[in-house]
Amino acid sequence: MDQLPNCIDGPPWLQLLNWTFDPIGFLDKNYQKYGDIFTMRSSASNSCIFIGNPHAIQELFDKESNFDTGRNNAEIKLFVGQNSLLSMDGKRHRRERKLLMPPFHGERLKSYTQQICLATERIAGQWRVGKTFVAHHAMREIVLATIMKVVLGSSQVQYYRQLQSLISSWFNILNSPLFSITLFFAFLRKDFGTWTPWGQMKKRQRKIRKLLQEEIEYRRKNSNEQKQDLLGLMMAARDKSGQAMADDELIDELFTILFGGLETTAAILTWALYEIHYNPDVCEKLRQELDDVESNSDLFEITQLSYLTAVCKETLRMYPISAGTLDRIANSSVEIAGYLFEPETVLIPVPYLVHCREDLYPDARSFKPERFLGRRYSSFEYLPFGGGSRRCLGEALAQLELKLVLGTILSKYQLSLVAHKPVSIRRYGFIMAPKGGIKMVMTGKR
Repeated sequence: MDQLPNCIDGPPWLQLLNWTFDPIGFLDKNYQKYGDIFTMRSSASNSCIFIGNPHAIQELFDKESNFDTGRNNAEIKLFVGQNSLLSMDGKRHRRERKLLMPPFHGERLKSYTQQICLATERIAGQWRVGKTFVAHHAMREIVLATIMKVVLGSSQVQYYRQLQSLISSWFNILNSPLFSITLFFAFLRKDFGTWTPWGQMKKRQRKIRKLLQEEIEYRRKNSNEQKQDLLGLMMAARDKSGQAMADDELIDELFTILFGGLETTAAILTWALYEIHYNPDVCEKLRQELDDVESNSDLFEITQLSYLTAVCKETLRMYPISAGTLDRIANSSVEIAGYLFEPETVLIPVPYLVHCREDLYPDARSFKPERFLGRRYSSFEYLPFGGGSRRCLGEALAQLELKLVLGTILSKYQLSLVAHKPVSIRRYGFIMAPKGGIKMVMTGKR
């Protein structure tokens, strides 16, 4: 224990509470006091090493064979299942990642462009001049509609609405402050029926799994209907031995896509809308760039715009979706940044701390998209989607959504913030999001 770097003062229970309820405040305070590598003791026998040093993070990723990830994320398995990519290590992780990769890249990714823009126009088309709406709720609705079409391609209206409603209510429970407590205190994870948050969550989870199972069974029986949505591509994928993914694997990976792609993208879109309208000069530059796009241009051209790309990158830099990346647990003795860590030591790379470094990002607390126009950062200096073999598989799809949704909204609508004031960041379940969801109002159409 004495060899662990920069151990935080105070009782373990207090450290865990601070990390649970105010992770950003916890990270800021201890970074200022201890530097970019420090240790939290969550109990008398358990410790976590937080790393905000880009060189140390690079060293950790270079030595990934010395670490496991899946086996130390027991909480995530409760939501996405045992067969999720997030729950795997070693050969099985590599096999699953290879099977899942094609639908998220190349021409297949580009084919989702129109669906994302249509979903955005459909939801935003419901806004009315002078009527207030909560940006986070609206962005979640857009992203969920996109996921339903891109992932499941559902054309059955009743099925679509039933599944969409269940997914939305499932996330409402996951994001409640009361439910957040269960993530860190295992004794609260008991299903005592629907009167408890955990019981409500598990009930909806079972219903969602049942509907997904029905869709998979339907497709297996009607294999002549070759669908080109993500589920169809996942069902058609084969590994080196010619083996397809089993039903449980498919369902768990669908949950992983929902879990990793819905609230995360919705939160970033909300922060982007906030910063764009909080900074009039940013908004004006974006509109000018978007107005220069030919009306008959390929929609995908929006994703190539340099200032829009910089705005998305700066939003991802400033606003962490998660307080840290997935835990790494040492499976053998390993040296990182001059410290020798014994087997079973838990290390957590923290992109937020890297992104706040003044030596990398001068005036780091200010929203300055221009910093991404004149400099390219390494994958250890800028890592909003994690890194190494655990880099987010849906990164390209998320970035596509960010650019297309923002581009579509800013091209067609005039919005403003209801309150032009700073907004705090808070934990909602596994993710970090703006407190209150940010209220906006449509002032007109363009």
